Amino acid sequence: MGFFSRKDNATATPAQAAGPDLTALSGDYTIDPAHTTIEFVARHAMVTNVRGGFQDFTGSLHLDGQDPTRSTATLDIKMESIDTGNADRDGHLKSADFFKIDEFPVMTFRSTKAESLGGEDYRITGDLSLLGVTRPITIDLEFNGLAKDPFGNERAGFEGKAELLRSEWGLTWNAALETGGVLVSDKIKLRFDVSAIRNA
Repeated sequence: MGFFSRKDNATATPAQAAGPDLTALSGDYTIDPAHTTIEFVARHAMVTNVRGGFQDFTGSLHLDGQDPTRSTATLDIKMESIDTGNADRDGHLKSADFFKIDEFPVMTFRSTKAESLGGEDYRITGDLSLLGVTRPITIDLEFNGLAKDPFGNERAGFEGKAELLRSEWGLTWNAALETGGVLVSDKIKLRFDVSAIRNA
């Protein structure tokens, strides 16, 4: 995904922008679920935001330092692990009105394109599969840096955000409000804080 390339100025060549140790950082990484959050935000009753996340997921990255556009990402999320802080609401989201988790237990993302936007900003496009529907989604990323933790793990960190219309994946349940509008927004905001560990 080009997490490691940096551009000092607009005229820098790819080699100049990347830095001398970019190639050495190429490799395969595993997303660390203990230090990663995958969250969503939906507007409720037209007046407030409800936040939730997923607690059980696996993912991987392949970072190509020589050609960042060849970097890839995968993510598998178990829908049973949805958590909004309210058991009744979580149960409704797991039901046939929303995610139908008995029939569709996993949501997946598979990248199809990666690009650098300059500086620390990147964009990854991929296929999001949910409820038997696969559609493209674009995630904007900000690279947060590299570090080696006290256990010797080399970590790459970044933040991401995206927006989607849930109706495009068949999530159409709603309820009308007496004052106008609907109970649950169609637009959903996604937020990611990711820590990935380089594989040995």
